Amino acid sequence: MDKPPFNPYIAVLIGVISVSTAAVFVKMANEAPASIIANYRLLFAVIIMAPYVLWKHRSEFYKISKRDWLLTTASGIFLALHFILWFESLNYTSVASSVVLVTLQPIFAFMGTYLFFQEKFTAGAVLSMIIAITGSFLIGWGDFQVSGLALFGDILALLGAVMVTGYFLMGQNLRKRLSLMTYTFVVYGMASLALIVYNLVLQHSFTGYPVDHWTLFLALAIIPTFFGHTLFNWSLKWLSTSTISMSILFEPVGASILAYVILGEGITWFQWLGGSIVIFGLMMFIFSTTKKVKPVITHASK
Repeated sequence: MDKPPFNPYIAVLIGVISVSTAAVFVKMANEAPASIIANYRLLFAVIIMAPYVLWKHRSEFYKISKRDWLLTTASGIFLALHFILWFESLNYTSVASSVVLVTLQPIFAFMGTYLFFQEKFTAGAVLSMIIAITGSFLIGWGDFQVSGLALFGDILALLGAVMVTGYFLMGQNLRKRLSLMTYTFVVYGMASLALIVYNLVLQHSFTGYPVDHWTLFLALAIIPTFFGHTLFNWSLKWLSTSTISMSILFEPVGASILAYVILGEGITWFQWLGGSIVIFGLMMFIFSTTKKVKPVITHASK
């Protein structure tokens, strides 16, 4: 194996810090609807990727079958719904609660592979899922004590995790036939188109936002996407998938710290306890499923 140009663990650390910024950026762009924020994040990412993909991978587009175009469109719609639900959840609940709950995606993904691909549950996987879900209930109960709207935000975050699971399951099939860059570019494009239609139907304005919001839209397209998940995917050449998956579990920690420093959001006792239980459960889950199912790093889940 080639020697990496620099330590891949440093790349993973940069990746974790980068993806941790996403929820904070969304919270800061509070004058724009969630679907507009999602729209511009994906659209700007497509524009940035376009020169490289169209130059290096343009021949691959002619080989995509009609069935794969339909599957890619469906994958894009799931991704768009994930962003709408997750970003909207941040209008009602805290960064800490939202990011921890949306991080439950591996649990929903494994459930999906059980239903659609007949993957088997191990006793360790079942136990770890129960632990993680117990932690999520604690977070929800604590937020309900604060307000019903906070609990509503928690539910939206969980639904966002379900939607990104649909995106993951579609991608698992498509990635067997498409390169990472081509798949990402097409799915982002389809998700952007779906969001444009969604925003037109709801008559959301595409302009008129403060200057700092446009900076935040661009930052979302660059930092958590390219300096986040792209670095994770690059690191996979030298590090195991389980190592990358474990590192991503620290995103809620980074996001909570950034939310405290930048937004002044405190963390309640229920969030500390529930979040710790969720992360512990997810760690157990990854350990128990690594030998049976290779976790996929979903580069656009955050």
